Amino acid sequence: MKLICSVVVLLTVANAAKIANHVHPLSDEMIDQINSVQSSWKAGRNFDKSELTRVVGMLGTKRDANRPKLAKVSHQVTEGKLPKQFDARKQWPNCPTISEIRDQGSCGSCWAFGAVEAMSDRYCIASNAKNIVQISAEDLVSCCDECGDGCEGGFPASAWQYWVDSGLVSGGLYNSSVGCRPYSIASCEHHTTGSLPPCGDIVDTPTCSQKCEKSYKKDYNKDLRFGSQAYSIGDDVQQIQTEIQKNGPVEADFDVYADFPNYKSGVYVKTSDDYLGGHAIRILGWGVENGVDYWLVANSWNEDWGDKGYFKIRRGTDECGIESDINAGTPKL
Repeated sequence: MKLICSVVVLLTVANAAKIANHVHPLSDEMIDQINSVQSSWKAGRNFDKSELTRVVGMLGTKRDANRPKLAKVSHQVTEGKLPKQFDARKQWPNCPTISEIRDQGSCGSCWAFGAVEAMSDRYCIASNAKNIVQISAEDLVSCCDECGDGCEGGFPASAWQYWVDSGLVSGGLYNSSVGCRPYSIASCEHHTTGSLPPCGDIVDTPTCSQKCEKSYKKDYNKDLRFGSQAYSIGDDVQQIQTEIQKNGPVEADFDVYADFPNYKSGVYVKTSDDYLGGHAIRILGWGVENGVDYWLVANSWNEDWGDKGYFKIRRGTDECGIESDINAGTPKL
């Protein structure tokens, strides 16, 4: 009976019916259709219907086949050594950044957030929790000209190379006064009522200021942290798993379709063919839910979105390209 149930679940996921095209992505109709055609994940209200332009603007991962890629690293994978479940938060409990959900605000800076989040994690992991730092998304978004166009989008691989070549300073969340250059773009409320201001249109890219805020007593140049190596991982699932288990969370990017902004729980499998844009995130683990293999992913749309800021996406089928562009690096301690 267990085998039969598993097969049914897998068939339901594999054959998830597609919803009607051109339904408003943030409408009640979209949410209802998603929940009616499949059972792998649940959709719900994350954004107001009026926020569509902003949501599309937050999908800031650019793609250019002519841009140079990072050198690819391969691991020796020992058969049977990879666990069925892995969560970097539990593996390295003394590294607080791994459990942090950031908020990119009204800016297409996902490409930078996925990078600095994983970089921050890797400083802590590589130093056995002796080097705990929040790498500044502000510094990367505003100062890396070769990375793209700041709040108008950028290239994840270039972010990692910039870390090696130019370094990045510390900097925490908006209004945190943590580190040299905290994020200057305000967090905002989506569909909820709270203490934050309502979300607005995509803002201009912050100015590159190579100075620390006044409350931080360290010079900008002395606060710079560098990577010793930037690299990519191939699309082989076990290679990606081995990299995460060995060195920590990685940055990945994927194609976002009209159903994804409504994710609430479960293992995401695409039900819409209406493309919205490219999005970069941080993968921190994997597991199996109701017979479906998944990646555990941290988003950068604050904790009001999705499953307290996280989501799961089907693993092993390159769902929406999630396994096709994995970038990472080694910190210089």
